[in-house]
Amino acid sequence: MPAPTAEARIRVRYAETDQMGVVYHANYVVWFEVGRVELLRSIGLPYKQLEEEGILIAVAEVNARYKRPARYDDEIAVRTTVKQVRGSIIRIGYQVVRVTDEELLCEGETVHVVIDREFKRANLPDAYAARMAGEQ
Repeated sequence: MPAPTAEARIRVRYAETDQMGVVYHANYVVWFEVGRVELLRSIGLPYKQLEEEGILIAVAEVNARYKRPARYDDEIAVRTTVKQVRGSIIRIGYQVVRVTDEELLCEGETVHVVIDREFKRANLPDAYAARMAGEQ
């Protein structure tokens, strides 16, 4: 079964650009979060619900490869996919593309560790892990 994937659309705001008129690199990490939240919501696991149940998903690692610049007023799509779920580790992949021409602007990955409210490593409940793996 294919891994869950979601798409979030964002219009680049002027405040997200630097003096060169290009989106500042740190904004891609924020956009990864937008994509991740939408992905979880799309598979019936809104992050708010997870937190209420004491399941926290901490970012342990972020990687981004910048390919082409995004600029003010571009509409971009953040395509987010669960790459791996194993015990307390979740890997999520991202592609940021410009909608008008499907140009790949950035691709990346985040690695997450599931923790409890005491910040101790915890396994994702089996039912949730199955959803993230596309085994609904």
